[in-house]
Amino acid sequence: MGEATSRFENIAVVAKRASPDAEQTAREVADWLRRRDTDVAVDCDTGSGPPGILASNGDFDLVIVLGGDGTLLSVARSLPSPVAILGVNLGRLGFLTEIGRHELYPSLVEVMDGRFAVESRSLMDLEVRRAGGEVESYRLFNDAVIAKSALSRIIELTLSVGGDLVTTYRSDGLIISTPTGSTAYNLSAGGPIVSPTLPVTVLTPICPHTFSLRPIVVADSNTVEVTLDTQQEKVFLTIDGQEGTKLEYRDTVRVERSSVEVHLVKVSGRSFYDNLRQKLHWGE
Repeated sequence: MGEATSRFENIAVVAKRASPDAEQTAREVADWLRRRDTDVAVDCDTGSGPPGILASNGDFDLVIVLGGDGTLLSVARSLPSPVAILGVNLGRLGFLTEIGRHELYPSLVEVMDGRFAVESRSLMDLEVRRAGGEVESYRLFNDAVIAKSALSRIIELTLSVGGDLVTTYRSDGLIISTPTGSTAYNLSAGGPIVSPTLPVTVLTPICPHTFSLRPIVVADSNTVEVTLDTQQEKVFLTIDGQEGTKLEYRDTVRVERSSVEVHLVKVSGRSFYDNLRQKLHWGE
C-alpha cells in the first residue's frame, strides 16, 4: 500500500443501478465536489455492462462508487487503465467498499486534501476457448465459477496449472478466485481466506466427489486452464456473479493475471483484518 498526495481534478461518480438512494447521494456528492472547483461526471445507470461515462471517457483520475461490492466489481472490470476507486457502502456487507455513508463527507475532505493511501489489487483475464476454435474474453476481480445447473449430475473438470496436469475434478464445479475474491463464494465453499495483496490464485472445488480434493493456492504467474470433460450436462461459467456464458463439452477456460490492476483508495485506517473481525463477527 502506498501513500498518495496528488489532488484529483477529474472525478466520476457512479451510483448503483435502480437505487434511488444511491442516485440521490451521487447528485449530492457531485454538487459538493463542484463547489470545490472539481470537474465531475455522474452515472446513475450502469446497466448490465460497464458504466457509460467510464466507457466513453478514460481521463478520470478518481471514480467514487456508491452502492456496494457488486457495483464496485462492475466498475473495476470496466476500467481500461488503473484509476483510483473510492467505494462507499450503502448496503450491509462489504469487503471492497472502503467507507460507510456516515463517513462519506469527512473522508472526501481527506481525499481531496491528498490524505489517503492506495492499495493495488490484481485482476485476472479469462478466455473461453471453444472446442470449435472460437474465443471469448472476460475480466474478473473476484472470481470465475464453473458450475453445473441445479438438475445436472456431477461434472468432470480437468485442471492444469502452468502447463502441468493437476487433477480431474468430479464435483458440482470449481471456483477460480483472486485474493480479493477469497472472502466471496470461495469462503462459502470452504476455501481459504487470503490476504488480498498476495500474488496468488485460489482454486476451490464445489462439493467434490472425492474428499481428498481440497482447495489449493497457486502463484498467479501460472496460467490456469480448466477443460469441461462432461457431455450432455448444463454447465455455466459466471464472472463475479454478474456475467457469463454456457460451457460445452471440451471447452477450456484459461485464466491468467491481468496487466491491469485496481487501485483502491484507503482513508478509513481499517486493515483487512479489522474488516474480517467486523464483517465475520470474529471474537463475538
